[in-house]
Amino acid sequence: MARRRKSSHGWVYVIWGINGLALIAILIIAVLYTTSLRASAADERISTPRPGETRNIPPTSYYLPTLTPNPFYTAPVFETPTPFELPKGLHPSIIGFSLAARPMEVYKFGAGENVYLIVAGIHGGYEGNTIALANELITYINENPDTVSTDTTLYIIRNMNPDGEARDNGVDGRVNNNGVDLNRNFPTGNWTANWDRDGCWIYRPTSGGAYAGSEPETRSVMSFIGSHKIKAMISYHSAGLGVFPGGVPWEEPSKRLASSLSKVTGYPYPPIDTGCIYTGTLADWAVEHGVGASVDMELSDHNNTDFQSNLKALKVLLNFQP
Repeated sequence: MARRRKSSHGWVYVIWGINGLALIAILIIAVLYTTSLRASAADERISTPRPGETRNIPPTSYYLPTLTPNPFYTAPVFETPTPFELPKGLHPSIIGFSLAARPMEVYKFGAGENVYLIVAGIHGGYEGNTIALANELITYINENPDTVSTDTTLYIIRNMNPDGEARDNGVDGRVNNNGVDLNRNFPTGNWTANWDRDGCWIYRPTSGGAYAGSEPETRSVMSFIGSHKIKAMISYHSAGLGVFPGGVPWEEPSKRLASSLSKVTGYPYPPIDTGCIYTGTLADWAVEHGVGASVDMELSDHNNTDFQSNLKALKVLLNFQP
């Protein structure tokens, strides 16, 4: 009887098994590599852009862990903003760029030795009516140049947070593209990355930044203020809480400015106390670094500019002596 030859099918199955495992390993590596690339791309989106490059950051890229909604917050109803048309003959300067490389513009009126400053849009589209007010003031002063006397210079930074405005004309437009509340990012004596949220705005999670002065928008305004001897400034906000003097504790010149502004606008002073402790604010930093007097001043709601009231406020500002 002839001897039967051993079958080689067993080895074929072993080889096929090895090849299958290798294929699975290759697929796993490919998936991990693709995930890594996507993560790197996400990191790149929130890094400082190259000059001339514009980036749009989706809101989900900056959210922090969910917090309890603020009981003091009422969601506003926004009107569609009207694009700002630059008045003829008026040429703004650029003091810096946002994270997404959007320019931060400053408008100058007059050339006198008494220097004053208005800052709008620090909370982007969430407080878009402050930007609209700045637009109205710029247009009005350009058409009525005698508003600013010959011994005075007025600067208006019309939009400190252009990325926030571009992202959303609502709650998602408050922070910059790193998820930072720019009015919590200034290197004051009381700066903190996170704060007690009691009475504070927490409709969306926010941060004071990785460190004080971490954001390019903040540093641009710091550099601008540091290069000018400013007698007084208004940082515009909304809505409804009143006029907050700069300083911790509030400094006397800022308290006098707040009181004078309250009288002509009707905005509350002392401001309404919700229990919130404000840290790292522009108004506080300004008086700590040479500005004679400064205030955070809130418009009456999130929709209107209160233009006529703020024309009176402008007159108070331009005549204030610390």
